[in-house]
Amino acid sequence: MIADLSTAAWRRSSYSDGGDNNCVEVADGCPGIVPVRDSKVPDGPLIVFGAAPWAAFVTDMRTD
Repeated sequence: MIADLSTAAWRRSSYSDGGDNNCVEVADGCPGIVPVRDSKVPDGPLIVFGAAPWAAFVTDMRTD
C-alpha cells in the first residue's frame, strides 16, 4: 500500500538543468519510503524506494 500522494510536495533534483527536460522529482514527508517520478509526466507512473536504499544511493552518487 502506498501513501496518498495527491497533496505531496514534490521537489526537483538539484542536478536538474533548470529546464523541463531530464528532471527527476522526489516527494518528501513519506515515512519509510521515497516516491520518485519523471517531472515531464507528473501523472504518470512513479517508483517507490525504501528510505534506507534511497539514502545509500544518494550517498553513493555524491561520492562519485
